[in-house]
Amino acid sequence: MAENEIKQSTFKRLTNRYRLIIMNDHTYEEVVTFKLTRLSVYVLSCFVFVLLVGLTTALISFTPLKFYIPGYGSQAERKELTVLKIKSDSLETYIKNREVYWDNVRNIISGKADMDLDTAVITIPNLEQSPE
Repeated sequence: MAENEIKQSTFKRLTNRYRLIIMNDHTYEEVVTFKLTRLSVYVLSCFVFVLLVGLTTALISFTPLKFYIPGYGSQAERKELTVLKIKSDSLETYIKNREVYWDNVRNIISGKADMDLDTAVITIPNLEQSPE
């Protein structure tokens, strides 16, 4: 029973009507009058918050402001980074090939190389003759 009363009192507090009156300070004349509830104020404040977050996100992502975010580079920097990655990969491949070359030269000089230099051993597959 007490839980039901708490729910009703909470709902009643959210739906109680309040009047917000804005008056002219010199003439005490009512300029604007609003009839509000706590629920409408909460909903309005949440809507304004979501709207501000959305507008800020759109402003940053669709304008040049995004380049001020740390870690977000310009288009030219991205192209340069891609070119540098390709160059570093090709240099890596070149260094590996040079290491293999020098390892082979060391093996040949030290006599450890297993070399079969006879080219006569190479066999050429026989081709069938076509009937003419």
